Amino acid sequence: MKRLLPLLGALVVLASCGNAGGGDAAAIRKDGSVDLTKVTLHVGDQKAGSQALLQAAGQLSGVQYKITWSQFTSGPPLLEAANAGAIDLGAVGNTPPIFAAAAGSKIKVVAAGDQNLAAQAVLVPKRSAIRTIQDLKGKKIALAKGSSAHALLLSVLRKAGLGFGDIQPQYLQPADALSAFSSGRVDAWSIWDPYTAQAEAQTGARTLVSGNGFGTNYNFNVAAAKALKDKAKVAAIRDYLVRLDRATVWAATHQDQWAKTWSAQIGLPLAVTRVAARRRVTRPVPIDDAVIAGEQQLADAFSDAKLIPGRLKFGDFVDRQFNDTVPGGSS
Repeated sequence: MKRLLPLLGALVVLASCGNAGGGDAAAIRKDGSVDLTKVTLHVGDQKAGSQALLQAAGQLSGVQYKITWSQFTSGPPLLEAANAGAIDLGAVGNTPPIFAAAAGSKIKVVAAGDQNLAAQAVLVPKRSAIRTIQDLKGKKIALAKGSSAHALLLSVLRKAGLGFGDIQPQYLQPADALSAFSSGRVDAWSIWDPYTAQAEAQTGARTLVSGNGFGTNYNFNVAAAKALKDKAKVAAIRDYLVRLDRATVWAATHQDQWAKTWSAQIGLPLAVTRVAARRRVTRPVPIDDAVIAGEQQLADAFSDAKLIPGRLKFGDFVDRQFNDTVPGGSS
């Protein structure tokens, strides 16, 4: 990646029940075991992301290592930070790993979740004359470059026989895109929840097309390759992923409770987070051949559209050693 974008929010939140400790090298005991109380795990996060979920599900209780949280606007800048070694791990959608891999980033996908396809959509203003996908031709469409919204829009356009050359893509991060959408500076917006629910509630946005019927909607935890070479970090990552899977299952089965906590933590109305919680239900899954094949198909589509350079083998950017942390999963 050419540059590391600034860490937005400037928040570093500590979640620890053990001693802060020193460098991770000191965490390796003489017998080769790991003293987690001396490990620090640097985690990248997004709005309404892993930190909020883990807290709501009670999964930060009893954590022996220290977690520092850095906030990002979307997946692509988070993976720039992972490539630069500024974070050890972070959760992103289905597309950021593809763009990062195409750029030769030093990252590995280490965990996966299968998210409801309805959690993403292409929105238009409530009084828009746009009624079909074909009507998007020539229009200004907001999206975050290299995000899952990029993949959705690509798939939607392809269904109508269109490409990115037939529209005017406006590459904006979600907060800026919401402003542009609300003020009428763009004609449509490809986006994910909770921003979808927020736009619907605040502007009366209409869903032109949801993610249903358009490929897969995996999300991933992606680690810095450097972190995976550190035995102490790997032990902390393993524990973290177990906790995150538990929290993900909890959110799917306690949607109203999750929505209330989510609302309080990020400042969105409860009516918005309730909708988003229902649509964003995610099931932890092992990174198996089917997941890799789905991502390879998406990577090939981006290559065919000349939206990433050359071609890549997605499996080369996967580490399956944590598959056994998934309920029912295997390595």
